[in-house]
Amino acid sequence: MRIQVGKDVIEVKPPSFLKGKGLAFLAVVLLGVIGAGGAFYTVEVEEAGVVLRFGKHLKTVPPGLHFKLPFGIDQVTTVQVTRQLKQEFGFGTPNNTNPYQWNSQDEFGLERNMVTGDLNSVLVDWVVQYRITEPEKYLFRVRNADATLRHASESVMRQVVGDRTVDEVITVGRQEIETESSAKLRDLVNLYGLGITIDQVQLKDVDPPEPVQSSFNEVNSAQQEREKAINIANGEYNRDVPKASGEAQKMISEAEGYATQRVNEAEGNVARFTALFAEYEKAPEITRRRLYLETMEAVLPSLGGVIILDEEASQVLPFLPINPAPRQPAQQP
Repeated sequence: MRIQVGKDVIEVKPPSFLKGKGLAFLAVVLLGVIGAGGAFYTVEVEEAGVVLRFGKHLKTVPPGLHFKLPFGIDQVTTVQVTRQLKQEFGFGTPNNTNPYQWNSQDEFGLERNMVTGDLNSVLVDWVVQYRITEPEKYLFRVRNADATLRHASESVMRQVVGDRTVDEVITVGRQEIETESSAKLRDLVNLYGLGITIDQVQLKDVDPPEPVQSSFNEVNSAQQEREKAINIANGEYNRDVPKASGEAQKMISEAEGYATQRVNEAEGNVARFTALFAEYEKAPEITRRRLYLETMEAVLPSLGGVIILDEEASQVLPFLPINPAPRQPAQQP
C-alpha cells in the first residue's frame, strides 16, 4: 500500500498477522466487540421495554438491565407505564413533556366551543388523565394512540354535553357529565384497544359564550344572593325557634313543679290537721292547751320585751335595766 506525503510516495506494508487468517480473526473480534456493546440495554424505573425481533413483537420486559441480539436483530422501544399522563382541551399548560398534552393555541377555541341539547352555545374546558398499561397495544394496535385518544375524548365530551341543557352543563350537571364521560371514554378506549387506562375526566372552566357572560354572571350573582338570604333566614329560624321552644318548655316545667309543690303542701296540711283533729277528739282540753302553748312559744320571741301583770296587782314598779338583755331573734316554727 502506497501513501503520498507531499512530493514523496511511501510504500507501507501491512503486518504479517493482518494477512489471511489473521485479518479474518481481527474482523471477527471487531464484530464481537461491536455486538457486545449493543447487546445490553437498560430500562428505567418508570418504563417498560417492548422488544421486537425482525420487526415482530417478542416480549415486554420490566425495568432493569437486559440482553438482546445485536446488529439490529432485536430492537427495544421504551414506554412510560407508571407515570400519569394528561391531555388538555380548550387550554394548554406550557413547558409540558407530553407532546400530545394539548394542541396549538389556534385550536383552543374550536375544542371548547360546543352546542348543548337545547341548541345553546357553551365553552367547555376539560382534562383527561390516563396511564399506559399495555405498551404493546399502545405502540402497535393503532397508528398513533395519543392522537386517537384526543379525538375520542373530544367526541365523547361533545356527545355528553349535547344531551343536556345549558343550565345543566354550567351549574348542576358537572359531576354527572364527568362521570358519564369517563365511562363512555373507557368503553371507547377498550373497543379500540389503545392499551390505555382512563383515570379521570375532569371539567375545568364551563362558561357561556363571551357576548352573554356578563348577563349570565349577573344572574348567577342574583341566585347566589337569594341562596345567601335563604340560608341566613334558615339560620335565624333554627336559632330562635328552638330557643323559644326551650323557654316555653322551661315555663311549663316550672308551672308544673309549682303546682305539684302547692298540691303536696295542701295535702300535708290536710294530713296534719286530720291528725290534730283526731288527737283533739281524744283529749280536747289537753290538745287545746298544747296548741296554745306551742303558738305562744312561736309568737312571744318576736315581740321583744314582754311584761306580764297579775290581774290583782295594784301598783307597778318601774324597772330600768342599765344593761338590757339583747333581743333574741324569733324562732321559726
